Amino acid sequence: MKLTPTLLVSTIVSALGGFLFGFDTAVISGTTGDLQIVFDLTSNSLGFTVSSAIIGTFVGAWLVGRPADRYGRRTILYLLAFFYLVSALGSALAWNWISFLLFRFLGGLAVGGASVVSPTYIAEISPAAYRGRLVAITQVNVVFGMLIAYLSNYYIASAFTMDTWRWMLGAEAIPAALFLALLFFIPRSPRWLMSRKHEVEARTVLSRCGASDIDREIKEIQTSLDLEHHSKDEPFFSKAYRFPILLAIAIAAFNQLSGINAVLYYAPHIFKMAGAGAGSSLLQSIAVGGTLFVFTLLALPVIDRFGRRTLMLAGSIGYILSLASCAIVFYQYGTEFDSTGGTIILVSILVFIASHAFGQGTVIWVFLSEIFPNRVRARGQALGSFTHWFMAFVISWTFPIIAEISGGHIFTFYAICMVGQLIWVIRVMPETKGITLEEIQKKFGIR
Repeated sequence: MKLTPTLLVSTIVSALGGFLFGFDTAVISGTTGDLQIVFDLTSNSLGFTVSSAIIGTFVGAWLVGRPADRYGRRTILYLLAFFYLVSALGSALAWNWISFLLFRFLGGLAVGGASVVSPTYIAEISPAAYRGRLVAITQVNVVFGMLIAYLSNYYIASAFTMDTWRWMLGAEAIPAALFLALLFFIPRSPRWLMSRKHEVEARTVLSRCGASDIDREIKEIQTSLDLEHHSKDEPFFSKAYRFPILLAIAIAAFNQLSGINAVLYYAPHIFKMAGAGAGSSLLQSIAVGGTLFVFTLLALPVIDRFGRRTLMLAGSIGYILSLASCAIVFYQYGTEFDSTGGTIILVSILVFIASHAFGQGTVIWVFLSEIFPNRVRARGQALGSFTHWFMAFVISWTFPIIAEISGGHIFTFYAICMVGQLIWVIRVMPETKGITLEEIQKKFGIR
């Protein structure tokens, strides 16, 4: 087995869906102040406005599974890239609050869909020995997109004095157009091709992607699909798939109960709560994006060596310590922060971000892409992504409301949830490194 040009190019292009996912997620953080003024929003309506894209994400994540199974991963990526492009231009040109919500919702559909299809596609073209690292490139692109969004927001705020929020949101159209163009140069998923009985093309793709024993892989895929005994449209919520379903729901829910999306969406707001000025809060947001990117890169070469559980254990401990520190400082200082309190919050948030990047942030999309059999993988990934984005919606909408009451309360809640995650990792989470997707299916007792 080897890393071939086709495998690398296809992985990078597909992972651009993750880049746009990250950019779209983070870019809103630089616009919340302007949006509140332009559309005359209360804390409650601001939370809903920020969360409008997230409504789209869990709808997109939930609905994309069956179309991805029917029409193929690459075909759906074309559609998602088009959604990203229209959303970016529409959000920038929005003429009232309702139009803004609708275009952000469309972008959310693209984010939710990409969070399912990009890692699924990469998992299905990757040799087992490289699968963790290659699927994790999606997460690298997610955090790279976030970093670029934070940098873009900072420089646009420095360069423009009017309608800065429109320029911030419109900047996403450039990578969206690039993503759409590059998708025409990647092959279809070999496992999807086999599900549609296109064995000759599947063999060609497996060869181009570096498979070492094509006959064995074809046989394993055929056995996994087992279409004589299992319909492609068989019920997903059944006893046979109960264990991976519970794993998907758990890891996705814990991901958001850490508070990660609240921190990413409201990073400048949190730093202002801790006494930072407007310009300083945008710079500190860049530090958040940089930390996220660096620690995701550090996780990339070790996820296949040390395994998914080890990274989750390390990340869980980091979560608990950093969130508890934030809670204590907010209880101590309330709304009257000095430089010491502000520095502790900044350091704690950066430790929190590093813990997420090295643990949950890298593991979740890899793990979700591995734990379901070929015949229901897209639907399983869709369930995990739906859970992730539904929880992100709840967390992001409620954050400004609860934070207005007490920053200490909100960070205490997140810390307690991460104690729960640590217990789940120790007692329940299985290891999936280094074995084929079909072998994972056998390990879970799924025939």
